[in-house]
Amino acid sequence: MMDLFEAKDIQPMLIGESKDLPFVDGACIYELKLDGERCLAYLDKEGTELKNKRNDRMLPKFPELKTIHKQVKKRCILDGELIVILNNRPDFSEVQRRSLMSNSFKIELALKKAPASFVAFDILYYEDHPVMDLPLMERKKLLCKVVRAQNERFAVSRVMEGGAADYFEQAKALGLEGIVVKYRESKYYPGKRTKDWIKVKNLLDDDFVVCGYIHKEQNVVSIVLGQYEGKTLLYKGHVTLGLSREAYEVISTHPRITAPKFEAPKGNEDAIWIKPDLVCTVKYMEKTASGGLRQPVFKGLRPDKKAKDCVVQ
Repeated sequence: MMDLFEAKDIQPMLIGESKDLPFVDGACIYELKLDGERCLAYLDKEGTELKNKRNDRMLPKFPELKTIHKQVKKRCILDGELIVILNNRPDFSEVQRRSLMSNSFKIELALKKAPASFVAFDILYYEDHPVMDLPLMERKKLLCKVVRAQNERFAVSRVMEGGAADYFEQAKALGLEGIVVKYRESKYYPGKRTKDWIKVKNLLDDDFVVCGYIHKEQNVVSIVLGQYEGKTLLYKGHVTLGLSREAYEVISTHPRITAPKFEAPKGNEDAIWIKPDLVCTVKYMEKTASGGLRQPVFKGLRPDKKAKDCVVQ
């Protein structure tokens, strides 16, 4: 059986979502929910490998992180968030923009303007063996033990062990995405979503399948959204605001199909339908009783997520 470090194909443990803050001080810890791209870092004396949730290599897009292995003392696999800080807060759109780049010159310009960082919050493998069966707080201690030093490109997530309500209010005041609540005794389950880790968001958002797009007046483009319920793709409306030029270029050059997998309601007669395997994130004020989105804004494409994982909540 191949060693987990050598295989480099672990799927990150997934985070559940709650509309309410679970007040379980003492049983849980709290961390900031950083708005970036989830990655696993495979680090040893030979170098760094970063992979996202789809197991895509991230260093070609974020080469400034190629030396973060120097910040640890032992071979390890770390779970964390790849972020770019702009205006003193994580900027998902910049991470998304970089993820879509392929030109090395443009990547070099982007990293000089807004370099990325990796913020580690868990350890899955230490020295020569997995540690995912250890309780969370034991893994946290091991994470601190393996880190040699932190710097601008590599950091360890700050943990709060009490005052959840105050911590959440601070996150809201700073305009951050929210917090993550984790049970102290939780184990790490690769690729699984459990109630052991729950995200409580300040800013509501959800992931959707990009099903097509419609050209409207004054060069406005509306993106047609979908989500899965079981194996069935459902129509979930449109988003118009926030679409970047880079995202539009990806969507408009994606392979086309003659018709969507659902019965499109009126208003979609002029839609250009595309192969439904692109994923985007949309932020919004709230969901209506019928499941529609109020004041939706396109946040960015998600090359790290598969379309089948965009499910009706």
